Amino acid sequence: MKLIKTTEAEGHVLCHDITQIIPGVKKGPAFRKGHIVQKEDIPLLLSLGKENLYVWEKTEGMLHENEAAEILFSLCQSEGIGGSEIKEGKIEAIAQIDGLLKIDREKLYRVNALGDMMIASRHGDFPVKAGDKIAGMRVIPLIIEAEKMERAKEAAGGGPIFRILPYRKKRVGIVTTGSEVAKGRIKDAFGPAVRQKLAEYPAQVLGQTMVDDQKEHICQAIRDFLGQGADLILCTGGMSVDPDDRTPGAIMDTGARIVTYGAPVLPGAMLLVAYYENNGKNVPVLGLPGCVMYAKRTVFDLVLPRIMADDPIKAEELAALGEGGLCLDCPVCTFPNCGFGKGR
Repeated sequence: MKLIKTTEAEGHVLCHDITQIIPGVKKGPAFRKGHIVQKEDIPLLLSLGKENLYVWEKTEGMLHENEAAEILFSLCQSEGIGGSEIKEGKIEAIAQIDGLLKIDREKLYRVNALGDMMIASRHGDFPVKAGDKIAGMRVIPLIIEAEKMERAKEAAGGGPIFRILPYRKKRVGIVTTGSEVAKGRIKDAFGPAVRQKLAEYPAQVLGQTMVDDQKEHICQAIRDFLGQGADLILCTGGMSVDPDDRTPGAIMDTGARIVTYGAPVLPGAMLLVAYYENNGKNVPVLGLPGCVMYAKRTVFDLVLPRIMADDPIKAEELAALGEGGLCLDCPVCTFPNCGFGKGR
């Protein structure tokens, strides 16, 4: 750093905070360390008694923290993601649309592993709303080698670290199985619970079909909704391994491609995820376990946002939910601001 006249400080970087005291009104920094002095700042600096300032010398091949933060943000930004103003060398990425946050975790790790820079984010594969903070980023030192930022660009090459997938409007068919419901012996509890979850998304319920436990009847109900152009089919009831529970077999008999039957999530171990190819598009078919009727948060809350954003679900992704897949059934639920569903 070097000492220069304040009148010659335009464009230079402050090495320390400049405090302003207004009796009874304010005592705090008028300018913070790292601030780049602007022409309009000079009269105020002089009024604070600063005839001279300590500033960093700008050297070839070095970047100020603000410049470096802008580079980090450029690696994170994509459509639907905006940035805050730079404050103390930090930029925040802000969601501009509602949707599902996707993170390229490998790129995020590679950039953070370089050292002298950081990007901290919320967890991916969860919903965000416009205005939500997605991530914050900055470099650690006040100035950093330009070569290090080039390495960051290489580590994050080939696309942005963060994306927001917008939700798609879906026509939904609900197939509720079980002779006890079909014959009116008990009142259906699945339908209201499922509709309540769907109400959070752009979904149109085509209808709800009540069927008994015969596989051929369940298959036919699924095919009927496919014929109506359903974009999503939810099958409720009959998902356990009891001999009378035939919904998984019925879904398989339709010819749907089974991704998984079972997930390391509680509540929700008996989840079935499948896709049925219908007129050139893959229609998700979910078999929902009984917990969806009564538990506040279940595996359905983890997969539904992805389904609504057309984000294909893979078996290995569900398997990774084992760590974090246990809902603690807290007296006051704070989901999604908790560990539930945040796997490796």
